[in-house]
Amino acid sequence: MMNPEQYVQQKAAASGSSFYYAFLFLPRPRRAAITAFYAFCREIDDVVDEVSDASVARVKLAWWQSEVAKSFNGQPSHPVMQALMPHTAAYGIESRHLQAVIEGCLMDLDQTRYLDYPGLQRYCHLVAGVVDEVAAQIFGQTDPATTVYAHSLGQALQLTNILRDVGEDALRGRIYLPVNELQQFDVKAHEILKREYSERFTALMRFQAERAHRLYDEALALLPAADRRTQKPGLMMASIYRTLLTEIERDNFQVLHQRVSLTPLRKLWLAWKVQALGRM
Repeated sequence: MMNPEQYVQQKAAASGSSFYYAFLFLPRPRRAAITAFYAFCREIDDVVDEVSDASVARVKLAWWQSEVAKSFNGQPSHPVMQALMPHTAAYGIESRHLQAVIEGCLMDLDQTRYLDYPGLQRYCHLVAGVVDEVAAQIFGQTDPATTVYAHSLGQALQLTNILRDVGEDALRGRIYLPVNELQQFDVKAHEILKREYSERFTALMRFQAERAHRLYDEALALLPAADRRTQKPGLMMASIYRTLLTEIERDNFQVLHQRVSLTPLRKLWLAWKVQALGRM
């Protein structure tokens, strides 16, 4: 039997995510906290991604909502919550943070389209902004203004994710790119669902990529100088994801039939550069 710590370690590492590289440089207690929190996010995410029946997924997410409530009342039953709860007080992790992540994933069950960018921003805030808010606290945030940076960085990271996964999401019948922006560039939903490239699609994607770059710039400008050092893991994430965004651009947005990714070695190198040289 695995203990809760081993369970979350395995859950976090198995995803092969860029987050994993950012955590490597953290001191042990912070690393244990972020690993448990990240494993929680993966559990919730997996419900939506792996359960094809929406009503079953809803039941599972309702179970998680009650598990979070019980855990904050001192009765965690799932190994992820057993691993996370000892860290909540030290790092200001509240029930509302975890419930927001669940709410974001419930949005995935309720809607497969977003009418406009403000609608998409709300989704990004729940599934990424709140996650980055908690991460910033675990990393050792000292200035309250760092939360605004974290929310902004979450938007940038999630939009990068969306651009990378356009083809994969289309296979699930989902399009996150705002409907009014598809219309603006005269791209039809069925073209994306059928994974058809066009100059119009490339123009739409270029518009989205420029927005993502602006979000990275805004986030970095918002990070208070006092927290530059504590927030290095977040800056590693920014560096890895922004490099991914640049790769997608360089590939001329060929995201409908493949998932553009960076090699583990490249991710490790980008993380190390931020850690050792403070450079992105």
